[in-house]
Amino acid sequence: MDGFHFSTDVRVRFFETDAQGIVHNANYLVWFEIARVAYLEEFAGGYSRLRQAGIEALVLESHVHYREPARFDDRLRIHARCADVRGARFRYEYAVERDGLVIADGWTAHATVDGDTLRPTRIPDWLVEAISAAEGGRRGPREAPSASSSSARRG
Repeated sequence: MDGFHFSTDVRVRFFETDAQGIVHNANYLVWFEIARVAYLEEFAGGYSRLRQAGIEALVLESHVHYREPARFDDRLRIHARCADVRGARFRYEYAVERDGLVIADGWTAHATVDGDTLRPTRIPDWLVEAISAAEGGRRGPREAPSASSSSARRG
């Protein structure tokens, strides 16, 4: 998908559907998180590396635009990219694809904070560099693919 250098696959589980037989809207945010964590694992050494540095990345806002419903057993590809990295803030953008059709898209806005005080702190240089490399289409510091319950893809 144009503009995205990373994706991870998920399969819709029965419990993610509602009484109408379609995926409940809140699950898209869970899939965004799955993609975000897999992205960090792929390009920046994982979210645990950030936490080991005493930094947390909090979600400030989230938005989902639902285009088509997903249903039980659908195979979905969640594309993720990181943008607008500056100071203590950054933003992830997502596209949820089924059989080549984008069925939802959205974004989450984040801030890095000190893990003890929760006061804003600049995004570490190593993370800025890893994101820059990832968004340029180059591999970050880790060579191993991510995601145990899903599969991750670059490109």
